[in-house]
Amino acid sequence: MKVLIQFERKPLLFRDPEFIISCTDPALCQEAFGAIESALRRGYYLAGFVAYEAGYCFEKKLYRDKLYNFPLIYLGAYAGFQRESLLAVDSEFGLGNLRLNISRNRYSLNIEKIRDYIARGDVYQITYCLKLLFEFTGEPLALYYRLLAEQPVPYPAYIQTDEFQILSLSPELFLKKQGDFLLAKPMKGTWARGNNAMEDLIAPLRLKYDHKNRAENVMIADLLRNDLGRLGDKVKAPALFEVARYKTLCQMTSTVVARIKKDVPIEDLFFSVFPSGSVTGAPKIRAMQIIDELEIDERKIYTGAIGYITPRKDLFFNIPIRSILINRSQPDLQPAEMGIGGGIVWDSTPEGEWNEGLLKAKFLTDLAPSPFSPV
Repeated sequence: MKVLIQFERKPLLFRDPEFIISCTDPALCQEAFGAIESALRRGYYLAGFVAYEAGYCFEKKLYRDKLYNFPLIYLGAYAGFQRESLLAVDSEFGLGNLRLNISRNRYSLNIEKIRDYIARGDVYQITYCLKLLFEFTGEPLALYYRLLAEQPVPYPAYIQTDEFQILSLSPELFLKKQGDFLLAKPMKGTWARGNNAMEDLIAPLRLKYDHKNRAENVMIADLLRNDLGRLGDKVKAPALFEVARYKTLCQMTSTVVARIKKDVPIEDLFFSVFPSGSVTGAPKIRAMQIIDELEIDERKIYTGAIGYITPRKDLFFNIPIRSILINRSQPDLQPAEMGIGGGIVWDSTPEGEWNEGLLKAKFLTDLAPSPFSPV
């Protein structure tokens, strides 16, 4: 297992773990967190991921008694790390048979169902996701570096195991803990880049002051303030509605910080905050119930968390959006998937959300040999 973390342009490479902490049974999640604490006490660094579905283990109302075919927790225990990257691979790769896991008609019906839930007062917002499915050929590391070169992001990561590979081109921070300081940067709000220089100049401002996107963003920032308040105090939101410009779109984040105990159990931290409200909606528990009802497939790595934990319990995790999961079970045409999500509020329309999803996938679908136009 190799884990390459390249957050904030500071590469850390974890390779050759002493052992792996892995869990596919929700009944064993608590035991896995016990193993995490034990490994940290023994001086190991942990690097890997927590899948979205692990969040169903953290709340009795969400608990599901089932075995998963993808790990809920997958962390390698390492004696240390290297401050280097994996060597870039100059290799051919291909993407074929691109398709979505849902028809446009069913997608529209589900958006209307979510609007009904909002109208009834069940939720204020739902982050609803679909998946882009495709077949991959070639070297995944080559695709990772190609995507990173074309659209640099602040929180990229690459994970290689015998069973699967994860390419995370994430622009979103989940949690960063240093000592007693905890930082979250929930992302909510999307706007297309302009078609000319003038439109491109004002696109970030149009996002920053768009009523719908600001409403989505502030709801999730408030949710994160509440979650972090369960862990510590001095919770603040020092920055709201910050807009970053990427190759194909602009996206908006806010910053939430808190002071917590330096030695807080990792289990308590994840139980309080995971998954991020930016990938569920608000209120979180009801939102996750509706997500479980409406989404066709498990999210797996998508909208979970990728990162590392040090023996001093400092940690750094992204939220794996714009992240690709490649199954290595077949040597040639390898099944692959990428989640695509959007925040649904009362003002949302099926057409607008569908088009926003295609925009978010464009950084990958542009590499396909023919235009991607799902129906």
